[in-house]
Formats: sequence, structure tokens, C-alpha cells
Amino acid sequence: MTQTPLALFGTDDLISSEDRAIRDTVRRFVDDRLRPSIAEWFEAGTVPARELAGELGALGLLGMHLDGYGCAGTSATAYGLACMELEAGDSGLRSLVSVQGSLAMFAIHEHGSEEQKQEWLPRMATGEAIGCFGLTEADFGSNPGGMRTRARQEPSGDWVLNGTKMWITNGSVADVAIVWARADDGVRGFVVPTGTPGFSAPEIRRKLSLRASVTSELVLEDVRLPASAVLPGAQGLAGPLSCLTEARFGIIFGALGAARDCLETTIAYTRAREIFDKPLAAFQLSQAKLADMTLELGKGMLLALHLGMLKDAGTLRPEQVSLGKLNNTREALAIARECRTLLGANGITLEYPVLRHANNLESVITYEGTSEVHQLVIGQALTGESAFR
Repeated sequence: MTQTPLALFGTDDLISSEDRAIRDTVRRFVDDRLRPSIAEWFEAGTVPARELAGELGALGLLGMHLDGYGCAGTSATAYGLACMELEAGDSGLRSLVSVQGSLAMFAIHEHGSEEQKQEWLPRMATGEAIGCFGLTEADFGSNPGGMRTRARQEPSGDWVLNGTKMWITNGSVADVAIVWARADDGVRGFVVPTGTPGFSAPEIRRKLSLRASVTSELVLEDVRLPASAVLPGAQGLAGPLSCLTEARFGIIFGALGAARDCLETTIAYTRAREIFDKPLAAFQLSQAKLADMTLELGKGMLLALHLGMLKDAGTLRPEQVSLGKLNNTREALAIARECRTLLGANGITLEYPVLRHANNLESVITYEGTSEVHQLVIGQALTGESAFR
């Protein structure tokens, strides 16, 4: 009798029946709707983002962990598990949901005016409107405080934005962009309808990672906005950083989904593949690799569930999110790479998901805080000394 990797750890016993039901619903959606097409989308470098957004919204997955305004108000753990199942399909699909709910929608929900919430959140929850989050710039990723995008307020009260943003998920298909810019009184956030004159979002092509995801540049050329476009609850870098912390939580679970898919695929492959007249799974070196990967996957899952419990209790701290993001993305990428070795030459094809996941995880380990940034966050928590400057 065989067991799945996470069944060895008994992690299902740590998840409520309600959260398991949500997870299983997302898993069925991924199996039925996404898996049949994901290799083709990845190879073509395209994804039907608007169509999928509507379907994901109908399932209640967009902003699912937020309360009110058409959002489902699920537990943080349920949201994490949904991210895990989506990324078991592909990191690009989880990115679509994560950017929509934990960056764009969260920014409005947490820092927006009542008018902004009423205007955007219900439509974003259904997938009718897609959002993106414009913080990163070509020269300012890990150091967002150095951003060059500028916001100038005129005597009339209007704001004028100029600058560019880079590596923006959903940018070319978005209806609204949350754009962060430097103003005279510090960093401010703006709700920017993408049809505003002067706004454009050319798509970034020729990617080797996250190919089933829309990635764009945002260009703002004298984009004029009314005073009501400002996010009133956000001033300074604390605003965008709070959104990143929210999104990183989903990555803690999501990366494990990619790793689990690689490992389950590899176990099935080694049991079926015969070499020297016996299954590849029967060799000691194969079993040693599978055991080590299962150990790291299970440890990551236990960490994710623990952090989910803390978040649901309202006690999760940013440095704890860094622990999860650092460990789980790093171990997921290592698992994907190791799985490729067991599949041999078959591992490099899109007939199997392992190298696709590995390529995606090369981005996941970098975005929303590189490993080095999270190491420094943890180091500061341990020593009380900041090594960022």
C-alpha cells in the first residue's frame, strides 16, 4: 500500500472540514479546467486571463479571505490552501489570483476610501474587473523606497503621475492599477483606471518563466487623476509593504503546491519506469531522493499551516511570513530540480510538469522579496540590527 507524501505527515488532520472542502473544490477546478490546457498555454506564452478571472470569481476565489463587498470572508488557511491547489496547476494561475486578491483588492480593502471600495471590490470579486499592483520598477525591486515614479499635486487638487513600473502581473489585462508613487509628503498609493489618458501597459514577452501569466510594464505619462484617486489610508512605504506581506502569505502555501505536483508526478513515474529489469522506484538512490523530498515538503506544509493558524488568530508578524516565504520557495525549487533528475530526459518536456514548475519557481523565489531580502528581515528580527543600509 502506498501513501501520498503529505498523507505520511497526516496534515489533513490539522485542517478544518470547511477548509478542506474549499481546498478540494479548487483542486477539482484545477484538474478539470486548467491541467488539460496549461502545457499549451505555457508553451505559447499566453493565458486566457479574462476568461479565467470570471471562472475564478464564480468560485469565490478572488479576494476570498477579505470581508464584505462581495468577498467570501474565508479563513486565511483556506486561502492558503486554495493558493496551493492553484499553484499545483501552475504558478502563473496562482499569481493571477494572488495579485488580484492580496495585492490590488487588499490595497483598496485595507487602505481605500469607502467610495473606492464600493466602486471596485464587488466587480473585482466576481472577476468582472481585473486589478494589478504597480510598485516594482526596473531599477528598484528590493529597494522600493528608491522609486522614481512621481506624483505631483496641482492647485486644483488633481494629481499628475509620471514614471514606469516593471514586472507587473495582470498589467496588460487590468481594468484598474494600484500605483505607488513618490509625492512631496512621501510615497502615496493611487487607484488608476487603466483607461485613463497617458496610461499604457505593454506586455513583456520572451519570458522563460511564468509563461502562463500576463506580465507587463506600466507606463504613466502625465496621467491626471482626481484627488479621490488617492488611497487615504496609505502614506509611506508601510502601505505597499503591508500588501506584499499579505501576498507573501499565499506564496508560502502556493510554492508547496508546485512542489507537491512535481513529487507526486515523480513517484508515479518511478513506479512505472523500468530500468535494469525493475522499477526505478525500487532502487535505493531513488527512494532516498523521494524520502528527502517528502521530508522537506511535509516540513514546509507544517510550517505553512502553523503560520495560517497565527494569521487566523491575528498574531502573524511580517518576519514570520519571511520565514515561510524563504523556506518554502527555496525547498520547492530544490524539489522541482531533484524531481527532474529522476525523470531523466523526460523531465525536460512539457509532457511532465516538473521543469515547467522549476522554471516558474525561479520567479516565485525572487518576486515579492528575494531570498536575500527575507534572510535580512529574519536577521534583523534576531539581532535588532538592520543590514539593509
